[in-house]
Amino acid sequence: QVQLVESGGGLVQAGGSLRLSCAASGRIFSMYRMGWFRQAPGKVREFVAAINWSGGNTRYADSVKGRFTISRDNAKSTVYLQMNSLKPEDTDVYYCAADALDAYSDYVSPHSYEYGYWGQGTQVTVSS
Repeated sequence: QVQLVESGGGLVQAGGSLRLSCAASGRIFSMYRMGWFRQAPGKVREFVAAINWSGGNTRYADSVKGRFTISRDNAKSTVYLQMNSLKPEDTDVYYCAADALDAYSDYVSPHSYEYGYWGQGTQVTVSS
């Protein structure tokens, strides 16, 4: 089992920044790829960013490329999402996800069905 707890969400003005954190516990965090997704009520969960086990390979949605940065600290079992130049359309609940089946893979998946563990989500609201 993997437990994921997100933090760092909140209310920010357009153009501002937030850093989300996702602390993992349970299995060996450093072995698995991690991802961030977001979802608005009534909408499909959307891929934001993903990172492989070592942090050497990352992938971003086109909508956040150049503004968001995903990183991880395996010693702290934590993955981060630095969000800069935030826009009102970035308003969503942000979820951290872990793939605990494909250890030491360099593939970074944008597909929610390839992640078996999810956090409870943290709300990000960007005001105009």
